[in-house]
Amino acid sequence: MPAPRPYRSYVYAYPHKTAYRELTDPPELAALWAGEPKDALSLYAHVPFCEVRCGFCNLFTRIGAPGELTTRYLDALDRQATAVREALGDAEPVRFATAAFGGGTPTFLTAGELERLCDIAERRMGADLRAVPLSVETSPATATADRLAVLAERGATRLSIGVQSFVEAEARAAVRPQRRADVEAALGRIRDTGVPVLNIDLIYGIDGQTEESWRRSLDTALAWRPEELYLYPLYVRPLTGLGRTPPEDDREWDGRRLRLYRYGRDHLLERGYEQVSMRMFRRRDAAPSGPDDHACQTDGMIGLGCGARSYTSALHYSFDYAVDMREIRSIIDAYTETGDFSRARVGRWVDAGEARRRHLLQSLLQAEGMPVAGYEERFGSSPFADFPGELARFEALGWLDGEAPAGLLRLSPEGLAHSDGLGPELFSPGVRAAMAAYEPK
Repeated sequence: MPAPRPYRSYVYAYPHKTAYRELTDPPELAALWAGEPKDALSLYAHVPFCEVRCGFCNLFTRIGAPGELTTRYLDALDRQATAVREALGDAEPVRFATAAFGGGTPTFLTAGELERLCDIAERRMGADLRAVPLSVETSPATATADRLAVLAERGATRLSIGVQSFVEAEARAAVRPQRRADVEAALGRIRDTGVPVLNIDLIYGIDGQTEESWRRSLDTALAWRPEELYLYPLYVRPLTGLGRTPPEDDREWDGRRLRLYRYGRDHLLERGYEQVSMRMFRRRDAAPSGPDDHACQTDGMIGLGCGARSYTSALHYSFDYAVDMREIRSIIDAYTETGDFSRARVGRWVDAGEARRRHLLQSLLQAEGMPVAGYEERFGSSPFADFPGELARFEALGWLDGEAPAGLLRLSPEGLAHSDGLGPELFSPGVRAAMAAYEPK
């Protein structure tokens, strides 16, 4: 059997959102969260607005916010937060161990609106933003001094800026209009805040990109000494700007992206960075960003906003999902008009088998690997017994690290390089079928 193609799907959550469906007899949140551990939750607030839509973007976001749309959206977010916090109850301790604002572009909001967003997280949900890691995404055009000052004062520990390329011709090829001077100015303003972690997102595989131009982007980013760097492979997805252009020969593109990935990986490793996952690199001498005892494999997540997901041990749920701008606008409008947020209406139930897959997948795609004993303690079985075919295949492909310490299941460097091919191999037949039946909109 041939090896999976290296760029099948970016797996950052499982089950994938395209496997979610409208829930029959929508369950009450209070019943879903009853008995769930709530002492190390993750809080995520989704802001579905951007000033432009990049050609590669399939995120749930719209361009602009006419009229009072951001006000109406924050009103709805406030109503949802109130309902969710009530559903969590007070029978068990409720504590948020980590928080993030994403999108879209959270800093599309004005400084005053960002204050309100923080107030919702703190006063409605009870999250102590100054005591836990708080990550916020931004863009060059919206990283203004007044917005950044609000985030720094309210406890942001990490600011992540999507640059994608410092080469203007490549940015244009990715349908991302920006000037390098504006990007550099935004990075300067971020550093001026004193927020301890700067993350810069870069993309490889852009039309016309070479190892030389890729190195220029990497070195320009490294000049800012970012605590973190994310290196993303370019994907061309349906209903996006680039999705309307004729695709390149996929095999040739796969090879080019792999070459650029390896070049970027080695370049960063040689310059004081450690690899955390296929995409994430952290500066070795960077100070810790604060206590974080949330474990994505086991702890719950609360998502606020119409593009956010929430996770309990039994159900992953959200709202409807779309990529087409007209559909997104319709979903956002429906969200702002919602008065009752007490039930989960779109999602996917997670049984014991899916929980095993999720634990293995999310652990294995991290460079540090998965302690087998932790898996066995949680599930009462061995991953080698639960997934004999998959793990044997990964080993045959050279994707497992044969030199890992005893009791640690870890990917080899080539396994990490093929994370986007390996991850989908662990999807269950049921999730695969649901994803295949999903009709993009």
